[in-house]
Amino acid sequence: MSLIERDSQHLWHPYTQHKTAALPIAIKKGEGALLWDENDKEYIDAIASWWVNPFGHSNKFIADAIYKQLTTLEHVLFGGFTHEPAIVLAEKLIEILPKNQQKIFFSDNGSTAVEVAIKVALQYFFNKGEKKTTIIAFENAFHGDTFAAMAASGISFYTQAFQGMFIDVIRIPVPVKGQEQESFETLKNVIQSHNCAGFIFEPLVQGAAGMVMYEPEALDELIRICRVNNVLTIADEVMTGFGKTGKTFAMDYQVEMPDMMCLSKALTGGTIPMAITTFTQDIFDAFYDEDINKALFHGHTFTANPTGCAAALASLELLQTSEMQANLLRVNKSHLAFQKKIANHPRVLTTRVLGVIFALEIKTESSESYYGTLRNKLYNFFIENGVILRPVGNIVYILPPYIISEKQLDRIYQVIQNALESV
Repeated sequence: MSLIERDSQHLWHPYTQHKTAALPIAIKKGEGALLWDENDKEYIDAIASWWVNPFGHSNKFIADAIYKQLTTLEHVLFGGFTHEPAIVLAEKLIEILPKNQQKIFFSDNGSTAVEVAIKVALQYFFNKGEKKTTIIAFENAFHGDTFAAMAASGISFYTQAFQGMFIDVIRIPVPVKGQEQESFETLKNVIQSHNCAGFIFEPLVQGAAGMVMYEPEALDELIRICRVNNVLTIADEVMTGFGKTGKTFAMDYQVEMPDMMCLSKALTGGTIPMAITTFTQDIFDAFYDEDINKALFHGHTFTANPTGCAAALASLELLQTSEMQANLLRVNKSHLAFQKKIANHPRVLTTRVLGVIFALEIKTESSESYYGTLRNKLYNFFIENGVILRPVGNIVYILPPYIISEKQLDRIYQVIQNALESV
């Protein structure tokens, strides 16, 4: 049997209606920005495999770091123990995070990084004897699939089966151009009418909503409003972190700093699942008490896995090289050139670029659903032409590995242009 036939016997894939979905593509190897399936067809990975793989597939530098760690200490429990890779990673991150971030908490993936942050926001006030039970989030947000993360997410078909089971979440408009004041005023009104513990946001770019972008000045104002009203702020940088916006973190564009940050995806260069939630000293101090009940009772079996820490350290080292920083600028320059070329196409409604992220919105006669007909036609067209792109409704975005070549980028751009003409 082929890999696909064997897959269908037992595997249940994410975000998939197996009765109607096409069969998956069986990938057997990867190198750089390329993947090959079991029939040796080549694909350009134009979305860095769900935004996790900035340094290319089968990166030898990261692989060597993983091998060295595996043959030294592959794992040890983090409850009551510690190890050098976790300590060094924390030290390296503190050097590059916003200056108010002082404490590091490990978990397994983006959803759990968010879960930890929301739990901490709620328990922070509980520990202080205050009753604050509401979380604020943006409309059309996506923060993950575990329960608190799902509650904070605003894409309804992901969550409709669980309505009535969530923590209390109130949504405010995203402060896109022209709607900033509405967002500010709604936030103020929500804070006045609810006992709000925290505000969680995807800084500058809403990924799963279709790369919706807004300005740093608007986010600064929202954070200021929260700070004045004693509402904790959570920057979900699971998608935006580690270079994707052109800076190490999207929060590096900001004047106002968050109380917490959530990191995952590119943290380990696309190799080993790992996540981190970071905190201010003030938040940590609210849990530092002789009363055991004020501790943060949260943990994962593979918390601070040494091998994952080694992968993250290697990834950070790669990101900070002059070559990789030049790659970020090069990809951004190419995106801007393509934006200029394609923006006036009769089928293109809007385009937007930030860092290595490019997005265009295709004009449609009616609203296009997330997994609608146009989306599926586009996806199939891209796959047939050897490019892995996953449109969000009528929005096509590119978020490639930073090491992608100009030739490969040009191929992606050309396939998108061809899709506009034929799909």
